[in-house]
Amino acid sequence: MNSDRTTARVVGVLFIAATVASILGSVALGAVLDGPDYLAGVAAQEGRVILAVLLFLVAASSAFATAFLLFPILRRHAEGLAAGYVGLRAFENVLYVAGAVGLLMMVTVSQSGAATSGSADLALLGTALLALHDWSVLIGTLIFAGLGSVTLNYVLYRSRIVPRWLSLWGLIGAPLIVVYGVLGILGFATDLGSPFMLLAMPLAVQEMVFAGWLIVRGFERRPWQRDQASDVRVHVMH
Repeated sequence: MNSDRTTARVVGVLFIAATVASILGSVALGAVLDGPDYLAGVAAQEGRVILAVLLFLVAASSAFATAFLLFPILRRHAEGLAAGYVGLRAFENVLYVAGAVGLLMMVTVSQSGAATSGSADLALLGTALLALHDWSVLIGTLIFAGLGSVTLNYVLYRSRIVPRWLSLWGLIGAPLIVVYGVLGILGFATDLGSPFMLLAMPLAVQEMVFAGWLIVRGFERRPWQRDQASDVRVHVMH
C-alpha cells in the first residue's frame, strides 16, 4: 500500500499544479483578447500570450497525469468508470491543448498582420482562431472537466477510499460546472466578471480540499485491504 500513499501525494500535488497553472495562465493572458482590435493586442503582448500558453500546457498535462495515475486505484472498484474517467480527461485536455494552439496561431497571424495591416483575410482568420480558443476552453475545461469530475467522485463515493462528505461535495459541485459550460454555449457570459462564475466555485474549492486530503492522509484502506496487510505482517513474523 506504500505505492498508493505515494500516488496519492503525487496526485494531490498535480491537482494543485493544474489549478495554479490555469489561474496564472489566465492572469498572464489578462485582457489581451478583449476588444475588437485583439490581434494588435496579441502582437503587442506576444510574450504574455506565450507565457499563458506554456502555463495552460502545464495545467493540461498535470490534469491528465492525475487521471493516468488514479486509474490503477480506481479500477479496483469500478474498472469501466475508471476507464471512462481517463477518457473524459483525455477529451478535456485535447480541447485544452487545442485552445492553447489557437493562441499560438493567433500570435503568428498577428505578426503577419503587422506587415499587411487591414487585411480582411487575416482579420477573418484571427476571428476563427479566437473562436477556436474560446470554444475549446469552454467545452474542455468546463463541460468535459465537469463530467470527468462526476465520474471520479462517483467512484470515490462508492468505494469510500476518501471520506464520503468529500466525494459528495464533488458530486454536487461537478454538475454545476457542467451547467456553467452549457450556459456559455447558450451565449451567456462566462468570463471572470460573470456572476455565473460562482457555479464553478464549489468544485474548485473541493478539488483543492481533495488535493490536500490526498497529500496529508492519502486513500483510506478498505477492510479487506487491512486484512491483507495484517496477513502479510503475520507471514513476515513467521
